[in-house]
Amino acid sequence: MGNKLVTFTDQQLENYQDCTFFTRKEILRVFKRFREIRPDLVPKQMKQNEAVNIRIPLEDSIEKLPELHENPFKKRICQVFSRDGKGNLSFEDFLDLLSVFSEQAPRDIKVFYAFRIYGQYRKTNRKFGIFNFDSDQHIGPADLDEALLLLTRYTQELTPEDRQQIVEKVIEEADVDGDGKLSYMEFEHVITRAPEFLSTFHIRI
Repeated sequence: MGNKLVTFTDQQLENYQDCTFFTRKEILRVFKRFREIRPDLVPKQMKQNEAVNIRIPLEDSIEKLPELHENPFKKRICQVFSRDGKGNLSFEDFLDLLSVFSEQAPRDIKVFYAFRIYGQYRKTNRKFGIFNFDSDQHIGPADLDEALLLLTRYTQELTPEDRQQIVEKVIEEADVDGDGKLSYMEFEHVITRAPEFLSTFHIRI
Protein backbone atom coordinates (compact mmCIF):
# COMPACT_ATOMS: atom_id res chain seq x y z
CA MET A 1 0.00 0.00 0.00
CA GLY A 2 1.24 3.46 -0.86
CA ASN A 3 1.55 6.26 1.63
CA LYS A 4 -1.42 8.60 1.76
CA LEU A 5 -0.52 12.19 0.94
CA VAL A 6 -1.29 14.43 3.90
CA THR A 7 -1.94 18.05 2.98
CA PHE A 8 -2.02 19.33 6.58
CA THR A 9 -1.20 17.78 9.94
CA ASP A 10 -3.99 17.11 12.43
CA GLN A 11 -2.72 20.01 14.53
CA GLN A 12 -2.84 22.40 11.56
CA LEU A 13 -6.40 21.36 10.74
CA GLU A 14 -7.41 21.75 14.37
CA ASN A 15 -5.89 25.24 14.44
CA TYR A 16 -7.71 26.21 11.25
CA GLN A 17 -10.97 24.93 12.68
CA ASP A 18 -10.47 27.08 15.77
CA CYS A 19 -9.80 30.20 13.67
CA THR A 20 -12.52 29.79 11.04
CA PHE A 21 -16.15 28.75 10.66
CA PHE A 22 -15.22 25.61 8.70
CA THR A 23 -15.06 21.88 9.42
CA ARG A 24 -11.97 19.87 8.54
CA LYS A 25 -13.63 18.62 5.38
CA GLU A 26 -14.50 22.16 4.32
CA ILE A 27 -10.94 23.37 5.02
CA LEU A 28 -9.58 20.70 2.68
CA ARG A 29 -12.17 21.73 0.08
CA VAL A 30 -10.99 25.34 0.41
CA PHE A 31 -7.41 24.19 -0.13
CA LYS A 32 -8.47 22.32 -3.26
CA ARG A 33 -10.03 25.49 -4.65
CA PHE A 34 -6.92 27.48 -3.70
CA ARG A 35 -4.61 25.05 -5.47
CA GLU A 36 -6.81 24.94 -8.58
CA ILE A 37 -6.09 28.64 -9.12
CA ARG A 38 -2.33 28.06 -9.53
CA PRO A 39 -1.42 24.34 -9.41
CA ASP A 40 2.03 25.22 -10.73
CA LEU A 41 2.66 27.41 -7.67
CA VAL A 42 0.81 25.65 -4.85
CA PRO A 43 2.12 22.19 -3.83
CA LYS A 44 -0.20 19.30 -2.95
CA GLN A 45 1.36 19.11 0.49
CA MET A 46 1.99 22.30 2.48
CA LYS A 47 5.28 22.22 4.40
CA GLN A 48 6.45 24.42 7.25
CA ASN A 49 5.32 28.01 6.54
CA GLU A 50 4.16 27.52 2.94
CA ALA A 51 0.52 28.14 3.92
CA VAL A 52 1.61 31.68 4.77
CA ASN A 53 4.56 32.30 2.45
CA ILE A 54 3.22 31.02 -0.88
CA ARG A 55 0.98 33.73 -2.30
CA ILE A 56 -1.20 33.67 -5.39
CA PRO A 57 -1.02 36.99 -7.28
CA LEU A 58 -4.07 39.23 -7.12
CA GLU A 59 -4.78 38.97 -10.86
CA ASP A 60 -4.98 35.16 -10.74
CA SER A 61 -7.38 35.13 -7.78
CA ILE A 62 -9.69 37.62 -9.52
CA GLU A 63 -9.63 35.93 -12.92
CA LYS A 64 -10.01 32.30 -11.83
CA LEU A 65 -12.61 32.67 -9.07
CA PRO A 66 -15.99 33.44 -10.67
CA GLU A 67 -17.38 34.82 -7.40
CA LEU A 68 -14.60 37.42 -7.28
CA HIS A 69 -14.39 38.03 -11.01
CA GLU A 70 -17.95 39.38 -11.08
CA ASN A 71 -17.69 41.36 -7.84
CA PRO A 72 -17.09 45.11 -8.35
CA PHE A 73 -15.19 45.24 -5.04
CA LYS A 74 -12.93 42.29 -5.94
CA LYS A 75 -9.62 44.14 -5.57
CA ARG A 76 -10.60 45.67 -2.24
CA ILE A 77 -11.74 42.30 -0.93
CA CYS A 78 -8.38 40.71 -1.75
CA GLN A 79 -6.46 43.68 -0.32
CA VAL A 80 -8.40 43.52 2.95
CA PHE A 81 -7.68 39.83 3.48
CA SER A 82 -4.09 39.73 2.21
CA ARG A 83 -1.29 40.06 4.72
CA ASP A 84 0.84 41.98 2.24
CA GLY A 85 -1.93 44.55 1.71
CA LYS A 86 -1.60 44.26 -2.08
CA GLY A 87 -4.15 41.50 -2.65
CA ASN A 88 -1.74 38.59 -3.10
CA LEU A 89 -3.34 35.73 -1.16
CA SER A 90 -1.65 32.99 0.84
CA PHE A 91 -3.68 29.92 1.70
CA GLU A 92 -4.38 31.27 5.17
CA ASP A 93 -5.52 34.60 3.67
CA PHE A 94 -7.76 32.72 1.25
CA LEU A 95 -9.15 30.58 4.07
CA ASP A 96 -9.95 33.68 6.14
CA LEU A 97 -11.68 35.30 3.16
CA LEU A 98 -13.93 32.34 2.42
CA SER A 99 -14.63 31.82 6.11
CA VAL A 100 -15.94 35.38 6.51
CA PHE A 101 -18.00 35.01 3.33
CA SER A 102 -19.41 31.63 4.40
CA GLU A 103 -22.97 31.00 5.54
CA GLN A 104 -21.70 30.06 9.00
CA ALA A 105 -20.03 33.42 9.67
CA PRO A 106 -22.14 35.58 12.02
CA ARG A 107 -23.60 38.88 10.89
CA ASP A 108 -21.35 41.04 13.09
CA ILE A 109 -18.20 39.54 11.52
CA LYS A 110 -19.57 40.18 8.04
CA VAL A 111 -20.49 43.78 8.94
CA PHE A 112 -16.98 44.41 10.32
CA TYR A 113 -15.32 43.26 7.09
CA ALA A 114 -17.89 45.02 4.91
CA PHE A 115 -16.97 48.25 6.68
CA ARG A 116 -13.30 47.65 5.90
CA ILE A 117 -14.02 46.78 2.27
CA TYR A 118 -16.21 49.82 1.63
CA GLY A 119 -14.03 52.15 3.70
CA GLN A 120 -11.32 54.36 2.33
CA TYR A 121 -7.81 53.16 1.73
CA ARG A 122 -4.90 55.32 0.71
CA LYS A 123 -1.66 54.51 -1.02
CA THR A 124 1.12 54.82 1.52
CA ASN A 125 3.98 53.42 -0.48
CA ARG A 126 3.95 54.28 -4.17
CA LYS A 127 7.01 52.19 -4.92
CA PHE A 128 5.56 48.95 -3.57
CA GLY A 129 1.86 49.79 -4.04
CA ILE A 130 0.93 49.01 -0.44
CA PHE A 131 -2.54 50.11 0.64
CA ASN A 132 -3.56 50.94 4.19
CA PHE A 133 -7.01 51.89 5.39
CA ASP A 134 -7.50 55.44 6.56
CA SER A 135 -6.91 55.70 10.28
CA ASP A 136 -10.03 57.76 11.00
CA GLN A 137 -12.18 54.60 10.81
CA HIS A 138 -15.01 56.35 8.99
CA ILE A 139 -16.70 56.07 5.61
CA GLY A 140 -16.84 59.52 4.08
CA PRO A 141 -18.28 61.07 0.91
CA ALA A 142 -15.18 60.11 -1.11
CA ASP A 143 -15.59 56.45 -0.06
CA LEU A 144 -19.26 56.43 -1.04
CA ASP A 145 -18.47 58.09 -4.37
CA GLU A 146 -15.79 55.49 -5.07
CA ALA A 147 -18.26 52.71 -4.18
CA LEU A 148 -20.75 54.10 -6.70
CA LEU A 149 -18.04 54.19 -9.37
CA LEU A 150 -17.18 50.56 -8.64
CA LEU A 151 -20.83 49.50 -8.68
CA THR A 152 -21.33 51.16 -12.07
CA ARG A 153 -17.93 49.86 -13.23
CA TYR A 154 -16.73 53.36 -14.04
CA THR A 155 -19.28 53.79 -16.83
CA GLN A 156 -21.23 56.97 -17.49
CA GLU A 157 -24.35 55.42 -16.00
CA LEU A 158 -24.28 58.06 -13.26
CA THR A 159 -23.07 61.61 -13.81
CA PRO A 160 -20.91 63.28 -11.14
CA GLU A 161 -23.99 65.27 -10.14
CA ASP A 162 -26.06 62.06 -9.79
CA ARG A 163 -23.38 60.50 -7.60
CA GLN A 164 -23.14 63.60 -5.45
CA GLN A 165 -26.89 63.58 -4.85
CA ILE A 166 -26.84 59.90 -3.88
CA VAL A 167 -23.88 60.41 -1.53
CA GLU A 168 -25.56 63.40 0.13
CA LYS A 169 -28.78 61.42 0.57
CA VAL A 170 -26.97 58.49 2.17
CA ILE A 171 -25.07 60.77 4.55
CA GLU A 172 -28.25 62.66 5.39
CA GLU A 173 -30.15 59.47 6.29
CA ALA A 174 -27.37 57.54 8.05
CA ASP A 175 -25.16 60.18 9.69
CA VAL A 176 -26.64 60.31 13.19
CA ASP A 177 -24.04 62.58 14.84
CA GLY A 178 -23.93 65.03 11.92
CA ASP A 179 -20.18 64.94 11.30
CA GLY A 180 -20.59 64.37 7.55
CA LYS A 181 -19.33 60.78 7.51
CA LEU A 182 -20.34 57.32 8.74
CA SER A 183 -18.81 55.74 11.83
CA TYR A 184 -18.75 51.97 12.22
CA MET A 185 -21.86 52.07 14.43
CA GLU A 186 -23.75 54.20 11.89
CA PHE A 187 -22.68 51.89 9.07
CA GLU A 188 -23.70 48.84 11.10
CA HIS A 189 -27.14 50.35 11.77
CA VAL A 190 -27.71 50.89 8.04
CA ILE A 191 -26.32 47.60 6.77
CA THR A 192 -28.14 45.39 9.28
CA ARG A 193 -31.45 46.82 8.06
CA ALA A 194 -30.69 45.64 4.51
CA PRO A 195 -32.43 42.25 4.11
CA GLU A 196 -30.22 41.25 1.17
CA PHE A 197 -26.91 41.89 2.99
CA LEU A 198 -26.30 38.35 4.26
CA SER A 199 -27.24 36.74 0.96
CA THR A 200 -24.96 39.00 -1.08
CA PHE A 201 -22.02 38.86 1.34
CA HIS A 202 -21.56 35.18 0.61
CA ILE A 203 -19.27 32.91 -1.41
CA ARG A 204 -19.88 29.16 -1.73
CA ILE A 205 -16.92 26.80 -1.44
